[in-house]
Amino acid sequence: MTLGLAERNMTDAIAQQDWLEPVDQTLNNAVDGAFTGMGPIGQQVRNFLHGTWLGHPLHPALTDVPVGAWTTALAFDALDLAAGRIDLQPGADAAVGLGLLGAAGAALAGLTDWQKTYGKARRVGLVHGLLNVGVVGLYGASLVCRKSGARGAGRALAAAGYLVAFYSTYLGGTLVYQQRIGVDHTNDLTAAPPSDFTRVLADADLKDGALKKVEAAGVPVLLARQHGQVYALADTCAHLGCSLADGTLDDGSVTCPCHGSRYALEDGRVIDGPSTFPQLAYEARVRDGQIEVRLTE
Repeated sequence: MTLGLAERNMTDAIAQQDWLEPVDQTLNNAVDGAFTGMGPIGQQVRNFLHGTWLGHPLHPALTDVPVGAWTTALAFDALDLAAGRIDLQPGADAAVGLGLLGAAGAALAGLTDWQKTYGKARRVGLVHGLLNVGVVGLYGASLVCRKSGARGAGRALAAAGYLVAFYSTYLGGTLVYQQRIGVDHTNDLTAAPPSDFTRVLADADLKDGALKKVEAAGVPVLLARQHGQVYALADTCAHLGCSLADGTLDDGSVTCPCHGSRYALEDGRVIDGPSTFPQLAYEARVRDGQIEVRLTE
């Protein structure tokens, strides 16, 4: 069996675990309740944790902190055990503690992203998170043992935590490379966006305050007319690929119907996450009763 097939079988098996459903619902309600309880600032906190300000998901950047710290602790522990380098013990303990702090930040960002997933990716993400809870428990216990003088037990718990973390990060990679969570889905477009003005719709067929999906050179394009102005964006939401044409037109923006990402009509920039990638924007004009679009220069 190839590694790729084994990976797919593994994620299929996780997706079929019905016992995860009540855990999913309980955690989802808790996360949603926490953000709702913050009031108007809740969306700003979501945007920060998603990484809309970064132009890239925040979670993978934060995971480098615990992985790097715990790798350092593993190396120091190995040298201490094999070569009697007791001078490295304080560094190993500090690395374990730093990893725990970094894991807290990564968990907050990961939970925020997880809540805006669905299907197989949602259950794989839930198992990924539950494993990380176990990892934190093992490293927390390791730190307690180290501080109480039971260094051997502390090293063993840390090694066990590292093995679990390794598998958890493997699932994290599966979410990105197989389930395509956290990538720009506008890159799924199978045809090149038109660089020259291309007719897509009769002007009379787009009413003010309306959204409409059309095609330009084989690429799905969202048209919107607001206050007499015609706007055009890639119709495929950058977050998880939903059609923006089924979304909601607000004052100067469009909101994805699936997970609530909100984009500015004028240039496709992200206003609210979970998307961290802007929508491809097109230049739109009306000529001879026809709406024409081309890729913005």
